[in-house]
Amino acid sequence: MVAAAVHASVDSSRIRSVEGIGFASAREGPTLEATVDLVAEAVGNLPEPPACPIVSEHGEFYEEPAARIGLSFQPDFKYVESIGERETVQAAHHAAYAARRLLL
Repeated sequence: MVAAAVHASVDSSRIRSVEGIGFASAREGPTLEATVDLVAEAVGNLPEPPACPIVSEHGEFYEEPAARIGLSFQPDFKYVESIGERETVQAAHHAAYAARRLLL
């Protein structure tokens, strides 16, 4: 598995700037615990820790409630709420897919 964390400044409808990208990879199978650990590692590999919430699609964590997943992340965690956040998640997906291709 490969994860990418994108630290970006967004407004309600677009990405304003990208501050950094962190990557992590693991050979473990896709379980909830392995996915949480992988994403936490990718966030930890950002050039500068974000002061803003960590945002993800609901399906990335097997439809678990945000309150449960949020226990593993700092500062905060939430699921996508705006178009700008969705664009940031899509940028992270593209970065992770590209990194995965490089690793294969």
